[in-house]
Amino acid sequence: MKNCFLMVIFSLFVSCNKDSKIRSEKGGIDVITNIYYNASKGLDDHQQIIISKINYWDSDIIELVPNIHLPEITDRVYYIRDSVYFDVGNKMEGKVLVFKEKQLSDIRKNLFNKKSGAVWINIPIYGYENKKNLTDTILYNRKAFKRFQIASKENFSIFYINKTDTILPYSLNPIADRDYGGRLERIDSYDKKRDLFTTVILLPRKNLDKEAEEIFEYNYVVDRIYGKNQKNEK
Repeated sequence: MKNCFLMVIFSLFVSCNKDSKIRSEKGGIDVITNIYYNASKGLDDHQQIIISKINYWDSDIIELVPNIHLPEITDRVYYIRDSVYFDVGNKMEGKVLVFKEKQLSDIRKNLFNKKSGAVWINIPIYGYENKKNLTDTILYNRKAFKRFQIASKENFSIFYINKTDTILPYSLNPIADRDYGGRLERIDSYDKKRDLFTTVILLPRKNLDKEAEEIFEYNYVVDRIYGKNQKNEK
């Protein structure tokens, strides 16, 4: 009887955790786009742009926005927490960023209104209600990706969802993630009128960018000093 009871409890535990998601605590995300001009004539005339280099540690996000023409140069630094963001400025200003001060600041802005760098959205993809599911495919020599397409007279797009249970602090479209039980990591689009083929790719990584890591480490020191001061005051 006892064994039967344990089996029932175990079954309930497995069923309750079957659809659970794992939140990534630390890492980076690169958002990259490739643009192919005059695509019907070949893919030689193209340009790659690094849209954003997102770095996160727990609930804090540091976003580095590279220069379009010189990606080794950082144009803007954003500090993001929850659904608000702060325009920190350039890389030098970012080095003295104190998270606690920003969290108490009145200069916070709605994250969904941010236009530069990665764009956060919480609405369905245009034409999403007319999507058509496709067979799974293999990308980057990895496991199969789920796919769906959205077609119109002017555009044709295919969306690729990585079947993963890991949640990142940034998504190309959280609604598609939820509906397909994974993470949208690539969008291929063809603009028929302009003969323009574009890809938007989300590349998760384990390591932080050096600039962002310095900011996080600086704040770790600030928190430690602040904690000591608070203890001494008591």
